[in-house]
Amino acid sequence: MNHDIPVSQIGPQGEIMAHAIEACVHCGFCLPACPTYALLGDEMDSPRGRIFLMKEVLEGGLPLFDAAPHLDRCLGCMGCVTACPSGVPYGELITSFRGWSEPQRYRSAFDKAKRVAILKALPAPKLFSVAARIGQYAKPFALLLPDALKSPLDLLPEHVPAMLDLPKFTPAQGTKRARVAFLVGCAQQALAPNFNAATLRVLARNGAEVIIPEGQGCCGAAALHTGARNEALKLARNNIAAFNPDEYDAILSNAAGCGAGLREYPEVLHGLPDEAAAKKLAAKVMDISTFLARLSEDGGLEPFIPASKPIKIAYHDACHLAHAQGIRAEPRALLKLIPNVSLLEVPEGDLCCGSAGTYNLEQPELATQLGERKARNVLSTQPDMVASGNIGCHTQIQSHLRRQGSGVPIHHTIEILDMAYQGLL
Repeated sequence: MNHDIPVSQIGPQGEIMAHAIEACVHCGFCLPACPTYALLGDEMDSPRGRIFLMKEVLEGGLPLFDAAPHLDRCLGCMGCVTACPSGVPYGELITSFRGWSEPQRYRSAFDKAKRVAILKALPAPKLFSVAARIGQYAKPFALLLPDALKSPLDLLPEHVPAMLDLPKFTPAQGTKRARVAFLVGCAQQALAPNFNAATLRVLARNGAEVIIPEGQGCCGAAALHTGARNEALKLARNNIAAFNPDEYDAILSNAAGCGAGLREYPEVLHGLPDEAAAKKLAAKVMDISTFLARLSEDGGLEPFIPASKPIKIAYHDACHLAHAQGIRAEPRALLKLIPNVSLLEVPEGDLCCGSAGTYNLEQPELATQLGERKARNVLSTQPDMVASGNIGCHTQIQSHLRRQGSGVPIHHTIEILDMAYQGLL
């Protein structure tokens, strides 16, 4: 698409946005892959429409105020990136645009306070845990609260578990096959601490020595994708300092959004002095499922104890695994290694569940429609349990399964592998 964007005035992020806009040929293959277009049927709520809106705003032909509602409704799920035959890097475009436009936006005092609360609580697991526990006490009074406060309460699990004190060093069991660093994440430390505990156990069992580097923090994805660019830069630089890629065979994440966030650092720091270091770190980042799948191919994994009875598992593709990182086969291959387990494919599996980082807090109505749709599709497969690889998806799907009266449990893929090793399936 041709444009008249003043790239030099915008800076390095302008180069990223202009490149993405130039790549779009307006073919429309992205429309059926877009969750908001599926719900609303509005061209301006599709990737093609949003690219046109961003182009017009950047050129100065359209006020940001007019475009913002449609752009805010974008989940950033990257489904359009998978569908696009022209290779438009839409994720880089929408993320860069939000960072560029946020300082120019008007937000009410309430919206500002809500954003600050989200962006302060999410990267601070202890604060988030306290807030979640307070939220549980507020649940019985949810009907009396404004809509903006109801949605976070609906997403809380029935029980907020105690946080775990993870060891900074976990030795490999048996022959050492790899030395890896582990990003422990934020919200999952408060809402699902067993994700990390199971990760350490499975890695150690398969010969990986695991280091949890001191000084690491939030990956910055939530800040980056909501336009808080300066905060995202600070968090990215903190992790670049904490993780020395030369010391590890891989830098692992067990959260799709966090792993994708780490791999975005080169775009975040494009044109800045840190860009080379960001590329070096991103090159070592790997999802836990990819790392274990490679171990499986290179010498195999420790054998799993067969499930005590046939178990049907519906596998949910987290958007920031399937679309952002192209990881689909690896989690499925790992689950299929467990004897007596069969996998079920979820209808509309490529469609986002509505979690999308902070989306279900900022756009609760659309997120609820997508969550309900995802839960119905999951239940249509009649599974014994659900597997996923992201804390946001886990929380969203768990909430909507519960709302539909289902007791089907949802687990992280790594938890299911850990249960199989312990003979608990």
